[in-house]
Amino acid sequence: MLGEFLTKVLVLLFGFVIPAFECFKIVEQRPGRIDQLRFWCQYWIIVAIVTALGDNFASWLPMYGELKLAFFVYLWYPKTKGSDLIYDTFLKPLVMQYEPDIEQRLWNLRARAGQLIVFYIRNFTDKGTELFLETLNYVISRKPKASSTEENKLPGLQPIIQQLLPDEPNFVEFRGDDPRVNQRRTHHRR
Repeated sequence: MLGEFLTKVLVLLFGFVIPAFECFKIVEQRPGRIDQLRFWCQYWIIVAIVTALGDNFASWLPMYGELKLAFFVYLWYPKTKGSDLIYDTFLKPLVMQYEPDIEQRLWNLRARAGQLIVFYIRNFTDKGTELFLETLNYVISRKPKASSTEENKLPGLQPIIQQLLPDEPNFVEFRGDDPRVNQRRTHHRR
């Protein structure tokens, strides 16, 4: 466990923090060096692909973290500069071959992602409100009758519910067969 934690810290440090700082220095350098900027862009493209694919499909391999760490250092280490070799030899020809198809699929995914987010937000708020009101109704309906002195001290939740639902004063009396609530439920499912 400690070895896995140490590997993750080293990957974070040598795979992300140090290269990010080096990239920052190049971006802020006046005048900028295009070759260095291109090198760091290649590095981050490769790291993104390795992280997205490798972490999801190959992380079960023994010593995956250690291999990933060694690969990341190989990519940016000044004497090896593996980013140039990996990018120009493998990645660039592969992506160029499928670039139009990849771009079309990404545009479709972006369009559907927006619709999916809106659907989940609407569904979550509708279901959350319904669940909250039903829970509140259940709690109130199960509340034992208090004595007259206790009622003066604890007025209950009736005024709060009436503020939340001013047009439905009898909502608290709902036992499961109220057509207004059943209608609201079917409306949320559409």
